[in-house]
Amino acid sequence: QLQLVESGGGLVQPGESLRLSCAVPGLTDYGIGWFRQAPGKEREGISSISKNGLWRQYADSVRDRFFISRDNAKNTVYLETNNLKPEDTAVYYCAASTMAVPGLNAVLYDSWGQGTQVTVSL
Repeated sequence: QLQLVESGGGLVQPGESLRLSCAVPGLTDYGIGWFRQAPGKEREGISSISKNGLWRQYADSVRDRFFISRDNAKNTVYLETNNLKPEDTAVYYCAASTMAVPGLNAVLYDSWGQGTQVTVSL
């Protein structure tokens, strides 16, 4: 079972930034997605990156504020979250797919991390 480990969450004020990290053993074999789930809400796919890193996708809710990247040498995927808003408060999860370009549909992902909490509040 592939084990993904997220880190980098925390408590920030509106307008601030966080960089989330996702450690993925054998990263070159996977397309990676980031998802989030807020209390009482359904899980939302927010960003994904293809195996070769050339194709990225973003949900409308985070486009132009969040940026996904990958460093295959470090087996790590990053999610830069900028201009954070209270509505970004959620547990953020990364997930791995064997598909080259997996997109934002959670059913296409096979392995999930435990999540990292992001709280945006004054």
